[in-house]
Amino acid sequence: MTGEVVTPTPVRHRGSRFALVMVGLVCALVVTCVLSLGMGQYALSPTEVIGILLKEIGIDNAWAPAASTAAGVITDIRLPRIVLGLLVGAALAVSGVLMQAIFGNPLADAGVVGVSSGAAFGAAASLTFGLATFGMWTTPAFAFIGGLVAVLSVYFISRSGGRTEVVTLLLTGIAINAIAGAGLALFTFLGTTATREQIVFWQLGSLNGALWPQIAVVAPLVAIGTLVALFVARRLDLFALGERTARHLGVRVELLRMVVIVTVALLVCAAVAFAGIIAFVGLVIPHLLRMAIGPAHLPLVISSAFGGALLIAVADLVARTAVPLADMPIGMITSLVGGPFFLWLLVRTRRRSGGWA
Repeated sequence: MTGEVVTPTPVRHRGSRFALVMVGLVCALVVTCVLSLGMGQYALSPTEVIGILLKEIGIDNAWAPAASTAAGVITDIRLPRIVLGLLVGAALAVSGVLMQAIFGNPLADAGVVGVSSGAAFGAAASLTFGLATFGMWTTPAFAFIGGLVAVLSVYFISRSGGRTEVVTLLLTGIAINAIAGAGLALFTFLGTTATREQIVFWQLGSLNGALWPQIAVVAPLVAIGTLVALFVARRLDLFALGERTARHLGVRVELLRMVVIVTVALLVCAAVAFAGIIAFVGLVIPHLLRMAIGPAHLPLVISSAFGGALLIAVADLVARTAVPLADMPIGMITSLVGGPFFLWLLVRTRRRSGGWA
């Protein structure tokens, strides 16, 4: 025996960090959800919340309050809102991981390819013209269609000779964002005072009025998008080595890029259709978790889904309770957190690289 100390391998070390981060995220998410279910104008203790949830799944207990009003508040008002928020947060964070992987840049998010601006354009069109094509689903449907059309336009316009360069994709996204922004401004100008307020409030994002039928639409879309992200995670690790290297290793780069962009469109459109524009989730969460657990995309997708859900859950709790008898826009809260973080990230990147170039 030489007495030398055997240090754990980097892979094992990253695995232990991933497990630790996941335990922390899950515990924080459970605590936040229980607190959020109990806080509000109709206050309930954590034990009462747990008692009501247990009773709803058929487990009798002494913790649930006798009043039926409490169960109605939990199951019909607060729980749908929280579940929708978890889905939206997970969708936005996973889309951020995919965008940063495909662009090879931690500063990229879904807004780069015009999803958010396209969705805002579609929603503003339905509100300005008073459309009721799909009843209560009209604005979400137009937002979904607008975002999907925008991202597909970016992809097909930037595609040339069977290939799509990242720089061309970025510049096309800027152009589509500008066009959608001009259209949004036009609709805001043409609309009435009431429609202007609706457009502005929709752009700020909110989970107010979440319903179980909305969750039934969003949940399958988010599940499909997340499963695709998990499926392509290993290929994204190879893609990070560079396009030429990835091609030599058997990755069909153009197909991977197309799958990722369509998946991002699916996730973001599903999220913004019912919640409006919620900024910075797809930027902040993936980058924080990448610093915590490393760059491997499979654990990053999993942890980012939980991290995004946690961020939206906390932001929504603040939105509901910070101002009495008022519901703050959730997008404003995430921007207050994400804006300073984005500035810090830019400064940090410049200092590491020695400049902006």
